[in-house]
Amino acid sequence: MKRVFAILAASCAVPAAAQSQTVIEEWVVIESSATRATSSTALEESSTIAAYGPFRVVDERTAALVGVTDARSPAHFVAMLEAFPAIDTLDFVEAPGTHDDRANLELGRAIRERGLATRAGEGGSVRSGAVELFLAGTTREIAPGSEFAVHGWLDDWGRGAEDYPADAPEHRRYLEYYMEMGMDEAHASRFYAMTNSVPFEDARWLTGAQMLDWLDEKPAKRIAKLDSVPVLQ
Repeated sequence: MKRVFAILAASCAVPAAAQSQTVIEEWVVIESSATRATSSTALEESSTIAAYGPFRVVDERTAALVGVTDARSPAHFVAMLEAFPAIDTLDFVEAPGTHDDRANLELGRAIRERGLATRAGEGGSVRSGAVELFLAGTTREIAPGSEFAVHGWLDDWGRGAEDYPADAPEHRRYLEYYMEMGMDEAHASRFYAMTNSVPFEDARWLTGAQMLDWLDEKPAKRIAKLDSVPVLQ
């Protein structure tokens, strides 16, 4: 079944911290197309080693996600790791979401398969479809000053998650992904319900600490709080 996810509308307010963010790369101590994304800010290209779609290579071991993913992003990711095989960490600096949800889940599985850690440092923004990518980290680091945003989906016929029966494949696609990323079934169901707790044209904003609480339900999964870590800002 063809499903289209709506872009978070321009009228959806972005927190002031996100609106004023200037992103430069400098380490400081501290079966259809789909669109689930918010507006992004620019990255200072001059300080990157290489660019692959929405990915920027920061150094031999670190890449940053700084834009919207789309159908080409899984191939961009593979090409990046072929050129820089030592990369083991993906920093979510300015991650607005995705234009293709199916490709986005494929990309998340690739991140997990390659064993990358995901990191949302101070000022990092992980929104909409990028949240699924963040979950793919074999370890996940969340700074209290990072932000996350989730929202519900809408299909081609104007129906959202609440319009489908609980066992519909539209739901199972995400529940199975969350379980692949380490959640048990009950946790995956609660998390999925939370992501659909607001309409597709709106957003539920979570602080890094709030997101950590959601992800920390499974004790076996190592998820680290960051008080002072290298981040891009």
